[in-house]
Amino acid sequence: MRTWVNDRGRSVGARWRNNWQWWWDRRLRIADWLYALGTLPLSLLLQMGANGLFRGAIESGSAVLSRSGSVSAMIALLGLAVVLSVVPAFVAAAAIMFRRTHPKWLLLIAVVLLAGFGNSVPASIAIYSYAVYFDDRRLLAAWFALLCLATGGGYGTNGLMYVIAVVFFLVVPVTAGLWIGTRRQLVERLHERAERLEREQHLMAEQALTTERTRIAREMHDVVAHRVSLMVLHAGGLEVSSEDARTVEAAGLIRTTGREALSELRGILGVLRDETTAAAPTAPQPVLADLDRLIGEWSTAGMVVRREETRRVRPLAPGVERTAYRIVQEGLTNAAKHAPGAEVAVRLHHGPRQIEVEVANEPAPAPTVPMPQSGFGLTGLHERVVLAGGSLSAGVCPDGGWRMRAILPTDGSPDRDAE
Repeated sequence: MRTWVNDRGRSVGARWRNNWQWWWDRRLRIADWLYALGTLPLSLLLQMGANGLFRGAIESGSAVLSRSGSVSAMIALLGLAVVLSVVPAFVAAAAIMFRRTHPKWLLLIAVVLLAGFGNSVPASIAIYSYAVYFDDRRLLAAWFALLCLATGGGYGTNGLMYVIAVVFFLVVPVTAGLWIGTRRQLVERLHERAERLEREQHLMAEQALTTERTRIAREMHDVVAHRVSLMVLHAGGLEVSSEDARTVEAAGLIRTTGREALSELRGILGVLRDETTAAAPTAPQPVLADLDRLIGEWSTAGMVVRREETRRVRPLAPGVERTAYRIVQEGLTNAAKHAPGAEVAVRLHHGPRQIEVEVANEPAPAPTVPMPQSGFGLTGLHERVVLAGGSLSAGVCPDGGWRMRAILPTDGSPDRDAE
């Protein structure tokens, strides 16, 4: 029983929301019909009561009936008077239906009815609607002045009646229309602002998600790919130098597994990384003080590394040091992949306003099968360098080796994080 009541309540609630939405979407058109039909009786009364032609037709018909006794002539005169009085009111009611799309027709009819018949109902609705739905204040002032002149034609330009008619039928509607129109514009702008803020919030969330995915991809390349490459080199050296068959087999398995891991890593990085983003990810922690440990790891793996560094001019910002460290790390990793056994030179030149980092390797002593690449090393490194305000170049040397050179600006406080 309780379930049936709950289901019934939800059904009624859904039907009510749908019906309310239907009415709300058509509220302006319904308001047009209410204005047109609701004011029609008052407009007819004003037409027939203020219409001198209608009164004249009644008097003429009475005179004709008293002189000649012709009832048909009197009915004809009365019918003509009714038609001339009623038709303009219905025309004005029809023009009210287009007050939001074609206001000039209603305004013109209102001027004619107000000046010729003293019917002020269309004029009030016309000037009110124009003030609510249109922003051209000059045209509004012009129509208001024209309607004031028309009021003088319908009510006379002298006496208190003219002032009362202008204030009651024109000033009050235009004031209410300006207030409601300004409030409507304010509400619309607030809605637009809320929608814009919501869109910006979604964009910021997507950007943050993309930035985090890019950071993960970059860190995986900088850390995981480097470590796996180092592991493969160690396994390869152990496989060549060891005399124990089981050790050689284990080293070969480690080297093969490492190569497969690098191949799979490239696919993972392709999924995580968004090439269109240029946002700055969170920087890793190693700095130039860790270069000795990095070079020692590669030297232990059999790589011949020569380091050259000039004296520092000033302390460097942590972001600059991290970027320089990653440049050296990427250069050593690329040398191990593409030129195993070749001598590598790491040069750091500290200038007064910049630091130059260069990693160059000689040609490979013998053709080898290169290890799988992740495909995003230089791309991520270029993003880091550009983010730090520097430049990066890489290419083949004339002797067949490879050189990567970066220039990083060092201006600013040492505590500034360039990344």
